[in-house]
Amino acid sequence: MPVYVNNLQEKVPVTNKLLDAMDMVAATSLKVEGRDDDPEVTIAFVDNMYIKELNHKFRHKADATDVLSFPMEEAGEEEPVINGESENILGDIVISMEMAQRQAEEYGHDLLREIAFLATHGMFHLLGYDHDNEDRRRIMREREEEVLALLNITR
Repeated sequence: MPVYVNNLQEKVPVTNKLLDAMDMVAATSLKVEGRDDDPEVTIAFVDNMYIKELNHKFRHKADATDVLSFPMEEAGEEEPVINGESENILGDIVISMEMAQRQAEEYGHDLLREIAFLATHGMFHLLGYDHDNEDRRRIMREREEEVLALLNITR
């Protein structure tokens, strides 16, 4: 499965270990969901200003947030077609590295764990999960924790 990571910020260092974790998070999230079609996922690491602009443009919220997801697959829609070819693209995840660093410090765990959690959270949004009520939030959180446990990424 192609996972493309774009580092569009310079405030938080991005290590090879972190890049490898993004591949594993995406693959394990798909495995937990029983998906074996290997869709493409793009993950962008950005700063607070960048994600704040996206949050305002797409969610009409004035603040920076930690993660945003932009699914390409919508219920009942066909796969996107690019240059006449059907593409298996799951979507894009955007993570604020500044927010992730701050939250890791607040929650008392390392940055890798926080970014892995945010990427997992983004993956489940791409896979159609939401947390707009307590039952859905619980189900989504259980899936996220399952992925992190399988990867031995703990708090």
